[in-house]
This record gives sequence, structure tokens and C-alpha cells, in this order.
Amino acid sequence: MLDLIGTTVLTAAIAVNLNAAITMMPLSSAQKLTTVAIAGLWIGLAVALASAGVYAVTSTPVPAIGVMAGLPLVAATIAALSLASVRETLLALPLPLLVGLNAMRVFGGFFLLLAAQDRLSGPFPQSAGWGDIIVGLTAIPLTMTIVRHPQGNRGALFAWNLFGALDLIAAVTLGIMSAPGSPLQIFGETIGSSAVVMLPWSNIPTLLVPFYLLTHGIIFAKLRRANPVAAV
Repeated sequence: MLDLIGTTVLTAAIAVNLNAAITMMPLSSAQKLTTVAIAGLWIGLAVALASAGVYAVTSTPVPAIGVMAGLPLVAATIAALSLASVRETLLALPLPLLVGLNAMRVFGGFFLLLAAQDRLSGPFPQSAGWGDIIVGLTAIPLTMTIVRHPQGNRGALFAWNLFGALDLIAAVTLGIMSAPGSPLQIFGETIGSSAVVMLPWSNIPTLLVPFYLLTHGIIFAKLRRANPVAAV
């Protein structure tokens, strides 16, 4: 039952995130269609690899699930640094949207439920679960505050954004260090983070984590652009 609920919720979260972001990008209809097609192909690849059991192979120096989590970030960073059009398109996304979409991270509570079913163990589910819940809950009032006072609360926004980014980085790190059979495993013994290499939970590190890390990166860039003197 939990897997069925997780499939429904995570699929909805992926759809909402992509639809909201692409809709708000200042792109032509053709460019939006191309972006949707690329995103769809990436999602299909992530699901296909999980279905084929590729993520379950953790004995390699660089696990496939880690590659899938990192490639979108590397590609987006290179594109943003190399192409002004890509950079301006990403920076055009409204702050309330970038923060508000993180509200869905309250579904990180799934990690706690998986741990309760003995499908995750070690510090990974606690860190990932509670960290996401905190980020998701605080994203709601912060979004409302930004809408009312667009130029204010920069300190609170920076602190929230830093915590949100570090939460994801910590979760990924602990997930790798809890993967059974991995040469980097330290925590979790035989269970560890094994549940996240299977559907639907593999969609979190391969699809949702890169997306949310990208939102944090854009927020940092927007804050730096808004206060260039402090950023020097």
C-alpha cells in the first residue's frame, strides 16, 4: 500500500514541479515543447534504469543512481555558465514559485514510514525525512512572506535556502554511505538505503533531488544578483 501511495504522490510531485517551472519560463511554445520532451526522456530513462535493476548495483565506484542524480545538475550548471539565454531563463523564475514548490518536500515523511517498515535503516531516513519536512513546512509561510514583501526577508530566505540545500546534500551523502554492498557503506548494515534504489522511491534521488537542488541554486543566484555588493 505504501508503494502505491508513494507512486501516486511522487508522480504528482514530479508533474507539478515540471509543469509549474516550464510554464513560468519565458520561452516560446517550441522551446517549451522541446524542454518538456527532454524532461520526459530523462524521466523515462530514470524509470527504465530502476525497472531494470541498474540502481541496485552498488559495488561500482560510482553508482548509477549517483550519476543520474548528478548529471542534471552538471548539465544545468554548464549550460547556465556557458549560455546567457539559459542563465536568464532560469533566473526569470519567480522567487515565490521556487520557494513554494519546496513545500512538497513534506512528503519526505515517506522516509520515516519506510524506516518504520524496516525498509530503511541508519541515520539516512531520519535525516532525509525530518530535514525535508522542516524545509517543506517552512516553505509555505516563507512563500507568503515573499509575496507580501518581495524585497524584504533576504536573511531569512538565505538561511532557509542554505538549510534546504544542505539537507539534500546530507541526505544524498548518507544514502551513499548506507547503500548495502557499496565500498563506501558505513551505516545501515544489511538494510541501509536499499529501498531508494527501487521504484517508486528511486524517483526521489534521480528526479526530485536534482530538481530541488537546482531551485536552491537559482535562489542563491537571484539573491547574489539582488545584492551584488555583499556578494563580492
